Amino acid sequence: MSQVINIFKKEFGLYFISPIAYIVISIFLLVTGWFFFATFFLYDQANLRNFFNLLPITFSFVVPAITMRLFSEELNIGSYEILLTMPVTFLDVILGKFLAAIAFIIAMLIPTLSYPIIISFLGQLDWGPVIGGYLGAILLGASFSAIGLFASSLTRNQISAFIIGMAICFGLTLIDKMLIFLPRSALGFLQYMGADFHFQNISKGVIDSRDLLYFLSTSFIALYGTHMVMQEKN
Repeated sequence: MSQVINIFKKEFGLYFISPIAYIVISIFLLVTGWFFFATFFLYDQANLRNFFNLLPITFSFVVPAITMRLFSEELNIGSYEILLTMPVTFLDVILGKFLAAIAFIIAMLIPTLSYPIIISFLGQLDWGPVIGGYLGAILLGASFSAIGLFASSLTRNQISAFIIGMAICFGLTLIDKMLIFLPRSALGFLQYMGADFHFQNISKGVIDSRDLLYFLSTSFIALYGTHMVMQEKN
């Protein structure tokens, strides 16, 4: 576990050395802030529904940008081989990078806590959906981070890793929006596959074991896939 923590500290620190981290955070806050405040006064409702409705689509682009370099960069410059000469396992490396991505997403979400605080001064805010929404955001960010990590392990090119990760995350976000075009026999399964479907359930303040299981299993499958890919590359 100590090796996982060391890799986590290294990767999390590297985020803030590069200007990419500040660019991603700035774009994320600008986009979410703009769409949230642009519609908030129109609906005259003290809730964060618009913010949480937008989050899965925003994460589909932002999270792959956060994770695209995690393996691609090391595979490209050859530092991954050096890392494996140290007393670490594939699992240590993957978990350390995965936790660093989650920590960065949490850091990115912290400034948005100003949204519910502002709303609470303007009206009667129900904090249940707010807490559920942020819990769902962390779970969604974790599953998309695992997918982004998997995409990054597939290629040495960061742009390719970003496109692959974005395509998978975007597909999972929109799949339950396209049910009218799909066979009725597959509707139940395909709706369950939709990340936005499960996120919206949690963001209403309702914690269902099926939604938690979805995000945990998605993360596990993507991380397991990453482990298999990296073993093949060794």
